[in-house]
Amino acid sequence: MNHVTDRGEPRPRISGSAKGNCELKFAACDGFQRELRRRVELYFDTTGQSQRDCPQLYVKAAIILTWTATSYMALVFVAQTWWQALPLAISLGLSMAAVGFNIQHDGSHQAFSSRRWVNRLMAMSLDLLGGSSYVWAVKHNVIHHSFSNITEYDDDINIGFFGRLSPHQKRMKFHALQHYYLWALYGFLPIKWQLYDDFRDVATGRIGGRKFARPKRWDLVTFVGGKLTFLLLAFAIPLWFHSLWVVLPLYVATSFVQGFVLSVVFQLAHCVENAAFPIPAPGTGRMESAWAVHQIETTVDFARHNRLLSAIIGGLNFQIEHHLFPRICHVHYRALSPLVEATCREFGVRYVAHDTFRSGMVSHFRWLRRMGSSAIVDDITGVEPANSAAGVAITVFKERTS
Repeated sequence: MNHVTDRGEPRPRISGSAKGNCELKFAACDGFQRELRRRVELYFDTTGQSQRDCPQLYVKAAIILTWTATSYMALVFVAQTWWQALPLAISLGLSMAAVGFNIQHDGSHQAFSSRRWVNRLMAMSLDLLGGSSYVWAVKHNVIHHSFSNITEYDDDINIGFFGRLSPHQKRMKFHALQHYYLWALYGFLPIKWQLYDDFRDVATGRIGGRKFARPKRWDLVTFVGGKLTFLLLAFAIPLWFHSLWVVLPLYVATSFVQGFVLSVVFQLAHCVENAAFPIPAPGTGRMESAWAVHQIETTVDFARHNRLLSAIIGGLNFQIEHHLFPRICHVHYRALSPLVEATCREFGVRYVAHDTFRSGMVSHFRWLRRMGSSAIVDDITGVEPANSAAGVAITVFKERTS
């Protein structure tokens, strides 16, 4: 199910799209990608560190799972008043997001451990959160990581008619206000995929217009068992001790916190100013860039010097490094970032990073406003010609508020 080889490269082709069923083909691997891989391998050979099975990640996972279990137990069995329950619901939502960032994400990418069963177990933490590890592996690992920010291929930038994240998506009149209302809708996304999206995808055998193999045997057992376990934890057990009018608002509050945090972290990496939204050549499915260059053009790092934020969100403020080397544990991204940046500089590949979390939020707000504006035409790539892959080598944005 994983979309990468042992060296972290994508499979060259995944067929099928919402338009034309045309296979996408990236330009051939060039010297940049080979040199980048060589330097990363040299880093691990020189330092003697392991790409996976990092002790600090196991410690972090234990702490986060304890945080999640404690928040849940206190919310269901201890809290008696709203002023006790609401902070615990927020804590539970934050801890669930932390599970996704630090445990499930690395496990699903085979980056948690060199042992397959450990990765499988960690990836299945998503099933306890109400999602499907099977569907997510297809939607995120295969589709998003292979075709990031390519409209009609990358389903992660498709939120339906609710919003316009890509310049190649249809604009509705109400999108003129999306830079205000989408922030609230982000919080409701977990409810949608917990209770509807996964079931729809498995029933139809399609994700974003592409067919995928429905889960069978143990994958099907995991899907059904995970959904039943989530419903038991989210509704059946709490309803045994509390009324429906207590359980439902707290479920929504917990999910909202989780969804808002998860969504914003993703949006700051891909749906911001200076992230590219390229499209394939008509009729051929050929992309102009090689795969590695495409990953860098369509992805933006943020707050690289904020160690606390990086620890909480599983290193996903280093999204460029993650997209290039998804099977390397996230605890290494900080060390790899200067290496990747320097290699980009030497080869003239554009590398973009927002200096702070706040500047990334501002950039996402501006991008939403731009995509909702009637002045935006549908052939914008999201990158000015002067800043193409062969142009400016390094762009680091300081915090801006204007």
